[in-house]
Amino acid sequence: MLSRPITGMGAVASVGRGVAELFDGLCEQRTGHAELRGFDRSRFRARHAYEVDDRGPEGVDVPARATRLLLDAVAQAAADAGLGEDLSGIPILVGTGLRELRSAELWWRDGAELDDAGLHFGTALRERFGADDTHTFSNACSASLYALALASDLLEQDDTDTVIVAGVDVLTESMYGLLERVHPAPPDRVRPFDAHRTGVLMGEGAAAVVLHRDGEAAGERAVRARLRGVAVNCDAYHVTAPDPDGIATAIRSAHRLAGVKPADVDLVMLHGTGTLLNDEAEATAMAEVLGEDADRPLMTAVKSMTGHTSGGSGLLNLVMGVRAMEEGRVPPTLGLEQPVEEAAGFRFVTGEPAQAPVRVAQLNAFGFGGINAVAIVEAAR
Repeated sequence: MLSRPITGMGAVASVGRGVAELFDGLCEQRTGHAELRGFDRSRFRARHAYEVDDRGPEGVDVPARATRLLLDAVAQAAADAGLGEDLSGIPILVGTGLRELRSAELWWRDGAELDDAGLHFGTALRERFGADDTHTFSNACSASLYALALASDLLEQDDTDTVIVAGVDVLTESMYGLLERVHPAPPDRVRPFDAHRTGVLMGEGAAAVVLHRDGEAAGERAVRARLRGVAVNCDAYHVTAPDPDGIATAIRSAHRLAGVKPADVDLVMLHGTGTLLNDEAEATAMAEVLGEDADRPLMTAVKSMTGHTSGGSGLLNLVMGVRAMEEGRVPPTLGLEQPVEEAAGFRFVTGEPAQAPVRVAQLNAFGFGGINAVAIVEAAR
């Protein structure tokens, strides 16, 4: 049975920087929702997003922001795990949806400086941390949990005893425009699982964790949680529309790998994008797998405050889920007033944070093309 110790975590999103600040912000119902800053609002029907405010006083977009957020999250996680700044010899696996596409957009349209080597996260990771074993995976919105699954497989091979896993994405004009145009009405904010939601808005963020093969590899470092299993699949049902059966298969596989039953799950960090198809599909799959225990676990969707952080969203869910275990409180889903019919009976956290012990948490992440990933983590003790 898998039991991979997690000894370090880092995160940054529109709500805050650092795991504690970000989690506290979510519990205080602070939202990163604001008028779009990175590019010209007049070109779009939707006018809001969930951006990290790091562009300076002029608010002008600049290249390499995804790289900077990634380096920040990795540095936080490494420091938390006591690894320091020299990460040579430690594999770093990065999940992302768009990599540095925004840098390429700024180069193409505005003539911004573009270094080809800067489009690959490995260059910056090597320059900052001496990292000599880096891999980037672009698996849509489930990318960072895919990277987590691959990290677990890497540890299983005994070629290394420590791996850093990260996920990151920032807004791009092309993706922002694509997503706002697929909705009949321009989305105003993200309201996961609400019957009157209008769609998804993008957010920015990065998250990272330090993972070890076993307790011996973790050494004297404090263990924050244990990864029990990660399941991935690609049901290839449709280019964009999700398939409840594919999602349910991934959830069941994660439970089997982790050695847990539906009744064991205390918390589900839902994918919860607020799109017009995804929420019903996720709810349908959850209800099918959990069965008579569907009303047992607490459920929340933090994208209601962070926006959809794309390839980094799965790992951001994991980091916030681990923090919920440590503190015994769960942040609410903002804007959820009337749940969709498929989610009737779910134990959503709304309003104030829920105070409850969390021993086992499930983290969901699903992407275009039916790329599904589900992870199970367990409290350290």
